[in-house]
Amino acid sequence: MIIVMKPNVSKEKIQDLKTKLNGRGIVVNLWEGEKYSVLGLLGDTSSINPSQIQADECVDKVLHVQEPYKKANRLFHPEDTIIKVGNEEIGSSKIAVMAGPCSVESEEQLIGIAERIKKSGAGFLRGGAFKPRTSPYSFQGMKEEGLNILKKAREITGLPIVTEIMSTKLVEKFVEDVDIIQVGARNMQNFDLLKELGRTKKTILLKRGLSATIEEFLMSAEYIMAGGNDNVILCERGIRTFETYTRNTLDLSAVPVIKKLSHLPIIIDPSHAGGMWWLVEPLAKAAVAVGADGLMIEVHNDPVNAKSDGAQSLKPEKFDSLMKSLRQVAKAVDKEI
Repeated sequence: MIIVMKPNVSKEKIQDLKTKLNGRGIVVNLWEGEKYSVLGLLGDTSSINPSQIQADECVDKVLHVQEPYKKANRLFHPEDTIIKVGNEEIGSSKIAVMAGPCSVESEEQLIGIAERIKKSGAGFLRGGAFKPRTSPYSFQGMKEEGLNILKKAREITGLPIVTEIMSTKLVEKFVEDVDIIQVGARNMQNFDLLKELGRTKKTILLKRGLSATIEEFLMSAEYIMAGGNDNVILCERGIRTFETYTRNTLDLSAVPVIKKLSHLPIIIDPSHAGGMWWLVEPLAKAAVAVGADGLMIEVHNDPVNAKSDGAQSLKPEKFDSLMKSLRQVAKAVDKEI
């Protein structure tokens, strides 16, 4: 249930209503805009009579939320959420670009790439230290050594780091060391992990599951937010369909749909969607044109010899060229990179 207060109602009157609702066992989330304030009610609201609430002269209207996700719902938070990480923002008019190799392979490799992508205009360094792989015999990442290399690259370049978490046992370490904690597609419905991350205040990048519906995607975000952590970024990275030519099928429609249903920022990963380096540029341009808040792009100095996902990685010079092209697309939709 949503209670929309009338314009310019005093904070005291809003607090009075909130206190009354709390006294009935209802959890109330308050969102305050420039003119309107919205109370989002969580819990068993069956005992609440909407007509009685609306009789309050301070209340504009009462709405029922049909969707199972509440805190991620745009009704709870009418304005877009902008998440700040260091000096960067995700969800504003500036498109956030996260770039770097699929896997951290060496200190020389990662720092070299980090310096190149920063020069090209990327705002974040992404790289896998702990790697989820389909085959148990594939390269699983450098683990803690890789995490230390990421931290060193951040120290040298100033770029916030984005890396994927695999286990609840690593939450405390990731909160301490990482700027944005990525939850991969395979862990989108690892509810124990989502609950643990919900108890932190760290920014979480949540990737859409391989075959997840948009509602299931938003419900996973709800798990994190229900724990008290509202710093969630959604990531569309392609879904599994009958098509086998591309690695996945990029669902561009997810961007405007999620923008309609939720206030959370959403970015696109064109590298995992297409699975081939030459598809990254057109998919990235389409993502910007359709309204995505950011991009996650794999960049590798030697894709042919990469330990993972070399086929979908751009060389630094190609990434630089792409960034120049993306600035023109962004300008056309009143954004910037």
